[in-house]
Amino acid sequence: MFSRNLTKLIAIGAAAIALAGGSYGIVSATASTGSSTAATATPASATSAQLAPRGGSNARSGPAAGGSSGNVQSASTSSFTILTAAGQKVTVKKASTTKYDKGTSSSSASAVKKGASVLVLGTTSGTTITASKVIVQPTGSGSTSSTTAAEVVPFQRGSQSTSKQAGQIPASYSQGSGTIVGGTTASKATEAALAAYPGDIVDRVVKLSNGEYEVHNIGVNWPHHIFVSQSFKVIGAD
Repeated sequence: MFSRNLTKLIAIGAAAIALAGGSYGIVSATASTGSSTAATATPASATSAQLAPRGGSNARSGPAAGGSSGNVQSASTSSFTILTAAGQKVTVKKASTTKYDKGTSSSSASAVKKGASVLVLGTTSGTTITASKVIVQPTGSGSTSSTTAAEVVPFQRGSQSTSKQAGQIPASYSQGSGTIVGGTTASKATEAALAAYPGDIVDRVVKLSNGEYEVHNIGVNWPHHIFVSQSFKVIGAD
């Protein structure tokens, strides 16, 4: 009898050990699966990072040279607001170094009044521009093309961006390529782009490998990119 009970106790102990081992195996398998998931998450993140503009190309890590145009809605001693042709409100900050022109002649900040049509060049950060130059357009000056102005598609929340091309797109162009430029070069490219396609906000200008420029826009559903030649003539948009 004692021998039979001992045999049962040994059997029960063995079963308990086996069960514990099985549980451990399940935990180990779960841990292994978790490690596998973590390992596969890293390449996915890397892929997402590769889709973003990379440093050394047209990556925009902060405010960059750009501009906008529109009608002055309000003005104060330190800033003014404009409404673009596409209905985008832009805040323009004045600086002690800001230059003012009225047409082709030098002017002063007093020329910026409610209702005036202006072209603003400077450093763009979202919908705020710190102006380096403000050009007040003479009343009745038809400097923009009504044809291209009508083609600009205003931004509407929830609507898909328009997918189309106009004119000539550089054959070697790929989105994210090129190097951000500033100074006079960026100002000339921005001015040309806004004259052809008014209504948006230029938040950077990129020099492409062939020497032409991509002017990048926000605040509209189309165009997002305007292409400008080395002689600062608009050649295409998408």
